[in-house]
Amino acid sequence: MTDHVTAPMTTDVTAVAHRGDPYLFRENTLDSLRSAISRGADAVEIDVRLTRDAVPVLLHDESLKRLWELDRPLRELSADEVRGVTAGGVPTLAEALAATDGHRVMVDLPGAPDLRTTRRIVDVVRESGASDRVYYCAGASAMLAVRAADPAAEIALTWTTLAPPRPALLDAVRPRWLNYRFPLVDRALAERVHKGGHLLSVWTPDTRRSMRRLIGLGVDSITTNRIDTLRALTPANAAPPSPDRRASRA
Repeated sequence: MTDHVTAPMTTDVTAVAHRGDPYLFRENTLDSLRSAISRGADAVEIDVRLTRDAVPVLLHDESLKRLWELDRPLRELSADEVRGVTAGGVPTLAEALAATDGHRVMVDLPGAPDLRTTRRIVDVVRESGASDRVYYCAGASAMLAVRAADPAAEIALTWTTLAPPRPALLDAVRPRWLNYRFPLVDRALAERVHKGGHLLSVWTPDTRRSMRRLIGLGVDSITTNRIDTLRALTPANAAPPSPDRRASRA
């Protein structure tokens, strides 16, 4: 049976566009980010890796093969080479931050980057004047590196099992968000996350049915490839939680 939507649901869920608007434009490109923002995203999620000459650029995969038909690892190419072989299609992190000026950005760090790599990414965020609107997501090792690079960083710790993160890890990472793959989330998990004083983010539901279920469970943020579908379920222009908002759901 089709799940028809007759009116927006009342919620303050943050609508995060996964790699921009990938059903309209190639993921992690400036056109994709701008499209997502124009369609009401509260924040955009991007993937960041380093080129051979340590320039942070937007790319999820280790190589350019899937998106750009070049079977070369990114780490073997300079930023100028990447620009050349993609006709400028792979933006630098600095370019992406400029293009999203005034909007929140979730920086995902795929591939478990080391501290040196993470520091370079954090430095570019700082140099771009975007530290107050950028937050970071990935697994424990990457988020420990972010915390070491920036003690004030806002962090969404990605967690992929039902077993809760160890208290010692939470103390070390100090995440504001716990970030779960959406099928794992049920009411008990949502209540546990909020009781622990964290905000709950989920990724990446793309159907109305899944989104409605998650909104009903009280998740705080949804990262999706279909920002238009999520926006049809939520009030337009809903502001994302500010960094100083208390996470606790008393």
